[in-house]
Formats: sequence, C-alpha cells, structure tokens
Amino acid sequence: MRILIVEDEAGIVRFLERGLAAHGYQPLSAGNGEDGVRMAEDEAVDLVLLDIMLPGLDGQEVLKRIRARRPELPILMLTARDNLQNKVGALDAGADDYLTKPFAFEELLARIRALTRRTDQPQASLIEAGGLRVDLLSRRTWRGDKQVDLSAREFALLEYFMRHPGQALSRQQILSAIWDYAFDPGSNVVDVYVRYLRRKIDRPGEPSLIGTVRGVGYRFDPPVQA
Repeated sequence: MRILIVEDEAGIVRFLERGLAAHGYQPLSAGNGEDGVRMAEDEAVDLVLLDIMLPGLDGQEVLKRIRARRPELPILMLTARDNLQNKVGALDAGADDYLTKPFAFEELLARIRALTRRTDQPQASLIEAGGLRVDLLSRRTWRGDKQVDLSAREFALLEYFMRHPGQALSRQQILSAIWDYAFDPGSNVVDVYVRYLRRKIDRPGEPSLIGTVRGVGYRFDPPVQA
C-alpha cells in the first residue's frame, strides 16, 4: 500500500517514513500543499496523511482539491490543533479521520487499518483466489467443493492474506493487522497460525498457497487456475 505524506516538518516526515516502511507500507512525501495535490492526483497512492498547517496552500485547501479529483481516496488529517472547531472543520471538509500531534505510532497504524478496511472491497461479501472461496457474511471457507472449518483467528488471517495477494507481508504487519498489538512483537504466534492455516487449506502434493519469504514473512501466492 502506498501512503502519501503531505507534511512540511522534515523530522516528522522521516519519522513517518521509517515507521510506515518498517510495517510494509510504501511512503511517498510532499513538503507543501501544491506538491501534495499533484502527487495525490498523479501517483497511485492508496491513502493520504495530510498536515493541516502547510506553507502556501494550507491543509484545508489541499483537502478540498484532492477531494474534488479523487473523492474515494482515504485522507487522515494530522494537526497540533486539538480543539473541537478544527476537528469538525476537517471532517466537514471531507477528511475521513483526524489525529492530533503528538500521537502514538500504534494509534496511527490502527487508524490506517480502519480506513483501508472501509475501502478495501467495500461491496464484496465473497473473496475468491487459488481455488479458495471465503464468504465474509457467513464466515465460511471452501477449497474447491470442500468446506474448511476455521477458527475465528484463522479466518481473519486467511482473509488478510487473500486481500493482499502476491505481497510480501512481514510478521509485524500480520501481527498488527490480526492481533492489534495484543501480543509481544517477538512472539511466534504468526508462524503458529500460518502452520494451522496451511494444514487446513493446502492440498497434499501441491505447493502451499502461503509461501515463506525468507527474512521477511509470508506471501499468499494463489495459482492462476485452481
């Protein structure tokens, strides 16, 4: 996922870039409002982190211009102004969420996950890949014609993999997405549940649908034809 950071404070930009990259996101940055609008329009970005206090074109105007060009793009406003009027103004202008500086990076990640969940396959109740079918409404899973019984955590993990096919996902990304930092980052819980999932969805004698990426984590690699 590519995240555009529109922020003029270099220290904050470096902090956000390092943190987002460590969690598998691809950060891009713009140091002023004009560049932010241009990049939001020209680059294939999936979400915008937008500072409200920018030189030249301020965050409110940037927000309006991006909304006019890409109304579906999730935008999270960042600001040091912690008062109701500014929050209401940002949300009324089209922001999807609002975060006051200083903030915990874990909270930023949680808000990013929440915003992307709203836009990721918003109308889909069924995900299909690699001979797998996942019904999000009934919480049922099939491999071919055979129904697969999954625990709630296994189901959430499989859904996460299927929403990110072909992407190398780090253990920390998976941990934060599925366990929401409830576990120690040093825990092997991700590896344990990947093993559980493989036993249930893989077919004997065939490559696993969930490949191991050495030094990184895992990648869901469904075959083109089941």
